[in-house]
Amino acid sequence: MRHTSILGAAGTLVTGALVAGFLTAPAAGASERVPGGAAEARGVKIAADRAAKTGIKWQDCPASWGLEKPIQCGYVTVPVDYAKPNGPTIKIAVDRARSTGTADERQGALLYNPGGPGGSGMRFPRRVTTKAPLWAKTAKAYDFVGFDPRGVGHSAPISCVDPQKFVAAPKADPVPDSEADKLAQRKLARQYADGCAERSGKLLPYLTTANTARDVDVVRAALGEKKLNYLGVSYGTYLGAVYGTLFPTHVRRLVVDSVVNPAQDNIWYQANLEQDVAFEARFKDWEEWVAKYDSTFHLGATRTQVQKNWEKLRATAKKKPIGGVVGPAELISYFQGAAYYDSSWVPVAETWSKYVAGDEKALVEAAGPDLSNTAGNIAAENSNAVYTAVECADAKWPTSWKKWDRDNTRIHREAPFMTWANAWMNLPCATWKGPQGTPVEVTTHKGLPQTLIIQSERDAATPYAGAVELHKRFKGSRLITEKGAGSHGVTGEANPCVNAKLDAYLLEGKVDAKDVTCAPHAVPEPPKPAAAKKA
Repeated sequence: MRHTSILGAAGTLVTGALVAGFLTAPAAGASERVPGGAAEARGVKIAADRAAKTGIKWQDCPASWGLEKPIQCGYVTVPVDYAKPNGPTIKIAVDRARSTGTADERQGALLYNPGGPGGSGMRFPRRVTTKAPLWAKTAKAYDFVGFDPRGVGHSAPISCVDPQKFVAAPKADPVPDSEADKLAQRKLARQYADGCAERSGKLLPYLTTANTARDVDVVRAALGEKKLNYLGVSYGTYLGAVYGTLFPTHVRRLVVDSVVNPAQDNIWYQANLEQDVAFEARFKDWEEWVAKYDSTFHLGATRTQVQKNWEKLRATAKKKPIGGVVGPAELISYFQGAAYYDSSWVPVAETWSKYVAGDEKALVEAAGPDLSNTAGNIAAENSNAVYTAVECADAKWPTSWKKWDRDNTRIHREAPFMTWANAWMNLPCATWKGPQGTPVEVTTHKGLPQTLIIQSERDAATPYAGAVELHKRFKGSRLITEKGAGSHGVTGEANPCVNAKLDAYLLEGKVDAKDVTCAPHAVPEPPKPAAAKKA
């Protein structure tokens, strides 16, 4: 699951060339095929057999990709439509950093997906080249492999709107004051959906989680691996759960961190409503922390005072965008970082504190658009386009505006921080022109090994109930709960309890006899002011 941008909140618009190699329009009835059907299963086997024979032509990565030696890059060819394995193809970009241990220590490739939908995993191998401490032991045993999922980055990227327009600011306040405000947002959402169809329509029917899982299996074969080791975070957990369902005998080790609830009726409309409630709770956790350090930040000595100051900031930005570019939408997008990650607690509070003290520049630079960052804007727009395309294609969405209005109005009363922003972001799915399928029924099939599930108790982007649900569905799995914590992406945090159990699983295949509860990782603390120099 990802940050909200605003047309709504969690997604938005694009332009872009049609995917190279596209020769035909989507087949009739493509949306009616059941994910994991016989035709697709045969297609995966054909594509995987070809990939196993071809392998990957590893080379130094292009300089523009920002991936230093000894990381290597390559491509894996996959069918656009797995029911037609001899039809049009696209290339999936992959990269790797070889394991640092001996030949005897090596246990294969560890494939990573960071989430999204729309996230690139290509920077994962840098955990080896930068010698990230938490991953040193794992790096001895595994090649770290990243990839751009179909539609993302270097893998037949899609677009729904001009990237520069995508980041242009300020956007309208996502919290509507009138029916006219709602109508304007509905118009924007429809325009965005239309833009996706116009710019990337040929690929849209095939941008599903099930197809990405099939791509993963072809990548596995191209790597020369009979069984896959996989680490998925956020949306990457759903991709992993679907992969484990479709290809249980191809899994060796499967780690999912910060888990999307895989229940079919949760994908994706209900998931976003649940997110709104969880984000409200986590934002309040952060406000409590800010109040604790009022002597540092001067933003309020109680959570209520901090909340009032937040509302004042929003009102100021609504009346007149700060620096001409930061309105309420941009504030929500920036402050949402504090509800996502503990690592954002200090910088977001410091930036806000500076603004209150009269320094507007820090907030404008942090929350405003950077129209000069062309490459970054293209990547951001592409990521948002894929987010929208995958969620819209994976499942059927309500088409009744009355339902959207009723549900979001109700939730906004209790969770005002980002409910409407999230609604507008996802509303293109209500008028989506491509097919909308049926989510894979995630469940245990014969051959699936024990899965390791890791989850913080107060995660906002992927609420805790999702981990519990997947735990029930994947028989024999083990759930590690980081109690009282709420940062999204637990495996990236320094927590000796979690880190040791992850290493034991990946390095030795060991899990505890029962589920485990770990104490939370250390809560961030603001830097102490420098001591005054003696005269």
